[in-house]
Amino acid sequence: MLKYIFKRIMGAIPLLIIISIICFGLIQLAPYDAVDAMTTPNMSAKTIELIKARYGLDQPAYMQYFYWIKGILSGEWGYSIVTHESISHNLSTRIPNTILLVLPAYILALILSIILGLFAGAKKGKLIDKIIDGYSSFGIAIPSFWLAMILVFIFGYSLNLFPILGMHTIGSEGSFPDLLSHIVLPCTVLTLSFLPELVRYVRSSTIGQLSEDYVMVQQAYGAGPTSILFRHVLRNVLLPIITIVGMSLPMLVTGAVVTETVFGWPGIGTYFVTAIRGFDYPIVMAIMLLSSSLVIIGNLVSDILYSIVDPRIKGMGE
Repeated sequence: MLKYIFKRIMGAIPLLIIISIICFGLIQLAPYDAVDAMTTPNMSAKTIELIKARYGLDQPAYMQYFYWIKGILSGEWGYSIVTHESISHNLSTRIPNTILLVLPAYILALILSIILGLFAGAKKGKLIDKIIDGYSSFGIAIPSFWLAMILVFIFGYSLNLFPILGMHTIGSEGSFPDLLSHIVLPCTVLTLSFLPELVRYVRSSTIGQLSEDYVMVQQAYGAGPTSILFRHVLRNVLLPIITIVGMSLPMLVTGAVVTETVFGWPGIGTYFVTAIRGFDYPIVMAIMLLSSSLVIIGNLVSDILYSIVDPRIKGMGE
């Protein structure tokens, strides 16, 4: 087991290096660079050169990349060229806010998808299956920003049941009920956005498992449909879900960009969008590298978990 985990970790390191080069290279190829964001047309050439020297932008690209990676490995992600604030400090304060919003939504969507997907797969072709599958198709087609605006209009504006902006009401920053009232609408949007694809996945896996030989054996022994579904089929359906859970790791950081922007939630999403609008390239590079790295790490985690629950995977890796 340790040998397999070590091999997977060593295989992920070159991918992380390649991802960092790609992120840095894409920013370098952008037509509007960091110097343009910090200078004005009436600045003298000497002033522009001093600005370049201050931020190390007068160095060759490979040296800029080296200093950038060196800073990231030491925990210093650089500074915003617009606000001059520490990126690592801003990330450390905003990432928990995003996780607080995305994690409950994803867990709730995962639980509901398992329940709905199992029943839809077990009742394939029947009314409940058509309803659940129809909802999944409808949910996949609905843009999350449109759903967010509808909920804001109905529950925030017309009925005035929930606040629609921010994470806290001014003066109530330490109030947990106030936090819950702010999190209801964005969490609902994210849950409804995550749910349809997860339901489709569980439904498809359930239908496949119900056609396996072990189901017919259990039926021959007199086991009821409910017992087969929850005691046998559910276990095998949950195995491939591990892959989805691992690959969903990046969503804990960047999975709520649109929703956070609509609701003004102080997380990574609004931070990223603000940086793009202001051509704040250090922040854009940092979040691109973070999200891309989480994809690799999530894939690594899912492979390790899968090898733990299914020894055949470990044997293939060795």
